[in-house]
Amino acid sequence: MIDRYALRLLSPLTEKTARRLHGWSITADQMTFLGFGLGLVAAGLIAFDEPALAVIPLLLSRVCDGLDGALARLHDATDRGAFLDISLDFVFYAAIPLAFAVADPQAKGLAAAVLLAAFLGTGTSFLAYAAIAEKRGLKSTAYPSKSIYYLGGLTEGTETIACFVAMCWWPEYFAAIAYVFASLCLITTAMRTLAGWHAFGPRKN
Repeated sequence: MIDRYALRLLSPLTEKTARRLHGWSITADQMTFLGFGLGLVAAGLIAFDEPALAVIPLLLSRVCDGLDGALARLHDATDRGAFLDISLDFVFYAAIPLAFAVADPQAKGLAAAVLLAAFLGTGTSFLAYAAIAEKRGLKSTAYPSKSIYYLGGLTEGTETIACFVAMCWWPEYFAAIAYVFASLCLITTAMRTLAGWHAFGPRKN
């Protein structure tokens, strides 16, 4: 819901940092893998019941996720890079709730499962819309810098990271946060499904 505004606000700093990294011969793929690695470090800390310590690598992971796209635009952006970026992002998003379930399966397992199921809905509706949009030659005007059609919703990347940080800061409220966010994810899935129903009807002659 607020990704476009966050991207617009952070874009000058992101682009400046990316140019410096580019000068050091850092590539977009390297940044993608670094971000994913930091995300797994965060998940590991959570699984070992150290969620407060996980906040720093979690946030650094998302910084890398913003920089890899900026680096890609300085080079020739590749389909492989776009594939890696979105695929590893979804693995990261799944790893955090799973880590909380590993840390305390009795208290947090069900809430984590509900949230992961809700993520499945947002992820599949997002990717399915992007695939059909590409087939029809549609382009996103809200997110023109994205490598695939980016369909927004209530629960985009910024909101998801805010949710994860809240879980790390207040792990005792993990279940409540997870259920609330899962509900928002279900609304997002419904919104995207409705958008696809209207956008991908029979072509008019």
